[in-house]
Amino acid sequence: MTETVTVHVPLGARAYDVEIGPGLIGMAGARIAPLLARPRVAIVTDETVARLHLPALEKALKSEGIDSRALILPAGEATKSWPHLTRCVEWLLEQQVERRDVVLALGGGVIGDLVGFAGAILRRGVRFVQLPTTLLAQVDSSVGGKTGINSAHGKNLIGAFHQPSLVLADTLVLDTLSPRDFLAGYGEVAKYGLLGDADFFAWLEKNAPGLRNDPALRLRAVAHSVAMKAGIVTRDETEQGERALLNLGHTFGHALEAATGYSDRLLHGEGVAIGCALAFDLSARMGLCSQEAPSRVLAHLRQMGMPARLSEIAGDLPDDRALIALMGQDKKVVDGRLRFVLARGIGEAFVSDAVDAATLEAVLHDAR
Repeated sequence: MTETVTVHVPLGARAYDVEIGPGLIGMAGARIAPLLARPRVAIVTDETVARLHLPALEKALKSEGIDSRALILPAGEATKSWPHLTRCVEWLLEQQVERRDVVLALGGGVIGDLVGFAGAILRRGVRFVQLPTTLLAQVDSSVGGKTGINSAHGKNLIGAFHQPSLVLADTLVLDTLSPRDFLAGYGEVAKYGLLGDADFFAWLEKNAPGLRNDPALRLRAVAHSVAMKAGIVTRDETEQGERALLNLGHTFGHALEAATGYSDRLLHGEGVAIGCALAFDLSARMGLCSQEAPSRVLAHLRQMGMPARLSEIAGDLPDDRALIALMGQDKKVVDGRLRFVLARGIGEAFVSDAVDAATLEAVLHDAR
């Protein structure tokens, strides 16, 4: 069996480990037991994940004498909402979850974000463990303590920073993802190379087509991504500076997700991929980087079979100005000015609010 890699997130009293490797759900009981004040946990998951992975988790917990109860929510981005947050919190209270207890988030980014936020506000703070079951959640949303829900005004606008007590990223469960979901998660993997590690991006250009079928390559890609995020989070936990670089592609992507109603017309990682392509195009038009950089980004997304243009999103989209208005609800807006993560080259990202509206409109227009 492929080895397990542990990435430590050193945040003082809130430090935790991210364990990455195959078969970790089957070992979850032994990994989680040391965190427990009493042998019981509450699990929150979704219908799709429950069918695939909940029995294995319950068996692993039972083997360590840990009692569990599970709440199964609908799958999909629409679950990151007030009604499901309310349902989750009220259910946890019904289970008499105490402040010293642990809640398990078994699922992708939606479940992780929702359960983390529920943990943050329940009894003013209950510990939780992330068991991310998608590539996107394993490399991005399960690490770093960003939790929250969406609003009609935009994505992730309601939430809190609440670090998990442990993350168990079972790379074996990625075999159960559809090709589309796997590639959507890959959008976040590529982002790490583009924002701060040119050598990693070059490695991905060579090896990424094999990630789906090669467990060793997959482990290396996930572990490297997690280590990059852990380093950034440790230096800037609440996004006062460097952590904003993790939003490369997200100003565009979040606006596109809002424009498509957070539906399966556009998955989050697909929005990020398109957003990265647009961000590099914008950077080149502003004279910040050579044309070679956006060309490499576009070529790699094409190589992976991922969307890179607005024209590849099914259905109609709002016009350019309406999309820019949606960007205005982004959390990175400061004093009413849009802030973008731009690049001076592959692996050289930075944050700027000096983007000309006409240039931005031209980028969007030409991507249609």
